[in-house]
Amino acid sequence: MSSISSVGSTSSALSSAISGSSSASTSGTSSSGSNISGTGLLSSLGLGTGLDVNAIITALVNAQEAGPQAQITNQTNLDDNKIAGLTALQTSLSGLQSALNELTSSTTYSTYTTTLSNTSLGTASTLPDASPGAYDINVTQLATAQKSVSTAQASTATVGTGTLNITVGSKSVSVSVGATDTLSAIAANINNASGNPGVTATIVSGVNGNQLVLTSTSTGTANAFSVSAGSGSSSGVSSLASALNTPSTAATNAQLTIDGISVSSANNSVSGALTGVTLNLTSTGSSQLTVAQSTTPISTAVNDFVSAYNTYATTVSQLDSYDSTTKVAGVLLGDATLSAVQSQISNVLGSNVSASSIGNLASLGITRNADGTLTSNPTTLANTLASNPSSVQQLFSGTNGVATQLSSLVTSFNSSSGVLQSRINNLNSDLTNQSTQQTALNARMAVYQQQLVQQYTSLSTLMSSLNNTSSYLTQAMNALTGTSSSSKG
Repeated sequence: MSSISSVGSTSSALSSAISGSSSASTSGTSSSGSNISGTGLLSSLGLGTGLDVNAIITALVNAQEAGPQAQITNQTNLDDNKIAGLTALQTSLSGLQSALNELTSSTTYSTYTTTLSNTSLGTASTLPDASPGAYDINVTQLATAQKSVSTAQASTATVGTGTLNITVGSKSVSVSVGATDTLSAIAANINNASGNPGVTATIVSGVNGNQLVLTSTSTGTANAFSVSAGSGSSSGVSSLASALNTPSTAATNAQLTIDGISVSSANNSVSGALTGVTLNLTSTGSSQLTVAQSTTPISTAVNDFVSAYNTYATTVSQLDSYDSTTKVAGVLLGDATLSAVQSQISNVLGSNVSASSIGNLASLGITRNADGTLTSNPTTLANTLASNPSSVQQLFSGTNGVATQLSSLVTSFNSSSGVLQSRINNLNSDLTNQSTQQTALNARMAVYQQQLVQQYTSLSTLMSSLNNTSSYLTQAMNALTGTSSSSKG
């Protein structure tokens, strides 16, 4: 009897121990325990033990896996969040870099406006190499193109045979005149001639008949043309050449003075006489030309910089934030790289630029707010630009200007080999390592699960054998007890 009691007690203790293990393991999270191989076998194993073997193995695998899995998951989430934060920082710095490029570009400070006091004289435009100043302009003559007109004749009349030699400067062309050629045909031949030196032929039909008009395609005395009849030409062709060689309008150059200095130009678009300025003349007369630096591009660039910096500052504030109510921290709170970026940019913003009489951003009306963003005073900026635009240029784009220094910093931060990309590359390497660890953990859990399956297979076989033995012994003892009672009776 003691043997049977011992067997029953052992079975009960084993069941209790397994149940306790299962209960202690339910807090674990498993990626492999929920998909146990051999569950068909386990369901039959449960018949031998009276236990929910599938649930027990799931709990044991989960318990074994929970610690390493939590470590991998937490590190992966941390890396992903930091990569997202660093990428957001890169994006905000890229926007700041675009604004700094605008602020350091020479063209931002080399845009000028021109004003002619006598607008009927024409217009003026500038190039980046212009210089501010006021100039007295006196135009006495406009540039004209030579024009010559033939005598009138009937539209069907011909002029004879020969050639017309047309010359402009060192270039010339010979145009053949046939016996049946009218003025219209001659005009077409001139316009279509290969090597036309620069004349245009047209026909004007007047009250006296058709007249051939030759006009130089360019103004100025250098573009005047001459016409002659070729050797052996008929008298009609020679007469036509003579008429066309006598200008009805002579070619002239534009004549003007700039601050009393004589200037001649082959055309009415006068460039090169005054550095960086082109005068587009439409009439003669006098006017004062005023060239002034345009401050609009500078003001726009400054405002774009403030806006881009505020986007950067807002991004940094979110990445480095902590909400004491929700206990939620920004993904880069306390990050050394973010702190270094903030510190270096902040130092440049507060620095003094000795080459500029303005000195610093605050003196230009650009101040920092409590939340780290910037505010620009438009009145201070406008007044300073009006009175001393060159000092504003030195403050931003000089050798040690604020924008020059910031541009160098941001470029180094955001380059492919910069600190931000290096951090992202390292984090991506760690993510690869976490993935490798995950694969290894999954493999270990699969092996562990199979070991448990094998153990419970053996347990089921043992328990079935013990149950059969117990049943046999119980029946035997009952038989013995019955025989003993019968004998006594």
